Amino acid sequence: MTQAIRPRAADAPEPTRTNVPTADSHDDTRTAMSSTTIRRAFLDHVFYTQGKLPGLASRNDLYQALAHTVRDRLVQRWISTAEAYLGQPSRTVAYLSAEFLIGPHLANNLVNLGILDEVEAAMAELDIELGDLLAQEVEPGLGNGGLGRLAACFMDSLATMQIPALGYGIRYEYGIFHQSIVDGMQVESTDTWLRHGNPWEIQRPELAVEVKLGGHTEHYTDDRGRYRVRWVPAKTVVGVPFDSPVLGYRVNTVNTLRLWRAEATEAFDFNVFNRGDYLGAVNKKVTSENLTKVLYPNDETEQGKELRLEQQYFFVSCSLKDMLRLLDVHGIPISRFHEKFAVQLNDTHPSIGIAELMRLLVDDHDMAWEEAWEITRQAFAYTNHTLLPEALECWPLPLFARTLPRHLEIIYEINARFLNEVRIRFFGDDSRLSRLSLIGGNNDFIRMANLACVGSHAINGVAQLHSRLMREDVLKDFHAMWPDKFTNITNGVTPRRWLVVSNPRLSKLACEAIGDGWIRNLSELRGLEPYAEDAGFRERWQRMRNANKNDLARVIREVTGVVVDPTSMFDVMVKRIHEYKRQHLAVLHIVALYHRIKSDPNADIQPRTFLFGGKAAPGYHYAKLMIRFITAVGDVVNRDPQVRDRLKVVFLPNFNVTYGQRIYPAADLSEQISLAGKEASGTGNMKFAMNGAITIGTMDGANIELRDEIGADNFFPFGLSASEVYALKASGYRPLSVYESDPELRAVIDLVRQGFFSKGDPSVFQPLFDGLLQHDPYLLLADFASYVHCQQDVSNAYADQDRWQRMSVLSCARSGHFSSDRAIQEYAERVWRVQPVPVSLLRASMAASARRNAQAGTE
Repeated sequence: MTQAIRPRAADAPEPTRTNVPTADSHDDTRTAMSSTTIRRAFLDHVFYTQGKLPGLASRNDLYQALAHTVRDRLVQRWISTAEAYLGQPSRTVAYLSAEFLIGPHLANNLVNLGILDEVEAAMAELDIELGDLLAQEVEPGLGNGGLGRLAACFMDSLATMQIPALGYGIRYEYGIFHQSIVDGMQVESTDTWLRHGNPWEIQRPELAVEVKLGGHTEHYTDDRGRYRVRWVPAKTVVGVPFDSPVLGYRVNTVNTLRLWRAEATEAFDFNVFNRGDYLGAVNKKVTSENLTKVLYPNDETEQGKELRLEQQYFFVSCSLKDMLRLLDVHGIPISRFHEKFAVQLNDTHPSIGIAELMRLLVDDHDMAWEEAWEITRQAFAYTNHTLLPEALECWPLPLFARTLPRHLEIIYEINARFLNEVRIRFFGDDSRLSRLSLIGGNNDFIRMANLACVGSHAINGVAQLHSRLMREDVLKDFHAMWPDKFTNITNGVTPRRWLVVSNPRLSKLACEAIGDGWIRNLSELRGLEPYAEDAGFRERWQRMRNANKNDLARVIREVTGVVVDPTSMFDVMVKRIHEYKRQHLAVLHIVALYHRIKSDPNADIQPRTFLFGGKAAPGYHYAKLMIRFITAVGDVVNRDPQVRDRLKVVFLPNFNVTYGQRIYPAADLSEQISLAGKEASGTGNMKFAMNGAITIGTMDGANIELRDEIGADNFFPFGLSASEVYALKASGYRPLSVYESDPELRAVIDLVRQGFFSKGDPSVFQPLFDGLLQHDPYLLLADFASYVHCQQDVSNAYADQDRWQRMSVLSCARSGHFSSDRAIQEYAERVWRVQPVPVSLLRASMAASARRNAQAGTE
């Protein structure tokens, strides 16, 4: 990880930059970029920030000092960015997301600043290993999977492309849970990512806002005879922003990730304390802060559901009030809100923002309904991330009414006006009215996806197949109503995090071959295509990949105790554990291979290491049983002397960005095996491909586009298509018939059902296989034979290493379409209508002048 991107090849083009200083090329020596200045600044922070002598400093002290050293250089650019945005008002993207899985900051910022070599040299002069300090950083647990990682990639690309943007979310105190595997089962514990502090954030208490919850509304006529509504809350909490800088690659733009923490309006009740009720004195503080304690609290209970709804409302209310404040700072009338802000809803979690903006405009700012609605619809856009009906959030109406009584009234009004449009457009179609209504069932629940569709000017899916199915199925009635609202923008990931930081060996090899322009324009990786036919390059490519596999083998041994063979095929499936992602299909394939070897010890089975990782939601018992199934099969396979040198099964606990940075570069085979028509896009498939892994996958999500880009000869497809899935289900799918007609499938399932992998207890996995044989909602059994056959093709290809390395080079070379830079460019042009704002670096003298002007302004 500490290897630097070396200088460009002599004939490589200079990357596009905007007044980016080189080492010591500007007059602010405090934040100069030379190794000498960095070393001096680092020692200052050890002494003045950490309060330690270097010889007595802990590793965490050293990490914190280096983080502050780097942050100083970010702050200079951060303030320069704010100055540029003030001086050149432009539309700003406000990206609302319940998750921002940003990963460790330090290495990414070193790469984007272009000072990885200088910092490594400065630390070496002090006899400090940079890698040790990078390893010290605790990853912020602010997301669970692809949604949060996508948001982080988008923030990186927005800054790199110099587009004004604010990321808004929640500063979860404990984030996603820490996962351990105990007796083969997932055990959740507190993720204390803030235990050593967070040197990258700056608290902004002066920008705190109040948020109302619960209570009731009062309707009255004001002194001008107008009908008005007053919300009388049951409680009020304070939202305090914490800002983290998001630096673009080799530009001066530093955008802001603003995360909100909940606090009590009165943290300590002195009178209650004096009465001897010491717990009661801090009760408001405890209940208020619960709002932002944990990411995705278990919503099996009514209290859990209420907390989730309060969380979502809390952060969007804080964010919208912050946007209104920024309008005032820029001197922009509130009627131009939609001209200043492009508000993007990252899935349905923040969609309550539509009702909240209406409340702020109508109730707090006395705006007419029609004008407020036009502003709201022009400001908001909605990204749909799912085809699963259960993931399209619906809130029970009684819960919603007691939590957000004023918003319920607003949603009723939005719905009434909207359904009048539907009646006119689709005269006499009462069933359509029912399907489109924001209120579902028998007035039972609020449909948040419907609210997002009605209140947004643009709706996009995240892969071509997903967008088509969204138009034709999940949101077909809205598409019929407003076809022009719908578009597709296929997801992408940032090459800075997922290649430059995570795979320095590949990055170095690519830079030596084609220059470093691909870091800003990933399509330039196409320059590697001819090298796929160069035997010498393929040999270097294989050495690079073998080194990555050796690194991962060490991590696996350190974390799990399992010793794996780096020369075996690394067959990897790391993602959220869910039935539709079908991790259990991959495990059935492992059992099939095991059964073959036990039945015929001379069977020709390509050695493989199967690596799994991912978390199951705490209340999702079926998914947790799937984890137990993986680990149980691994326990048997790994200790069987007849098999363990040919097959190994590993479940790496607590999969996160940090582990991802080690896993993606080392994978040989990428498992993307969800049921066709269920995965919206996927982003893991993109990370694997650009790191040179070969994909086995269904024609689902972005897999289709991935195959088209990389080439059918370099992709292993299997399984039913989305249309075949629909047809099979419509014809009356009987999974038991598939089981009865396939001898290998029957032998595999019988082996598990007999308790072979559960110490003779057949009841352990009975719920799993009863569900498959009786229902099989994700057609795992229907795809089994095709999957197993395709895996044999994979084995044959891997046995020919020359062919495999050629495929690997092409997988990387043709992955340029899947850059988040491309996705952001499409959003900017087709949804947000935003333009880049170049940032010039403020010099020390200019910064001093700006400080004097600011001081004069406050006086």
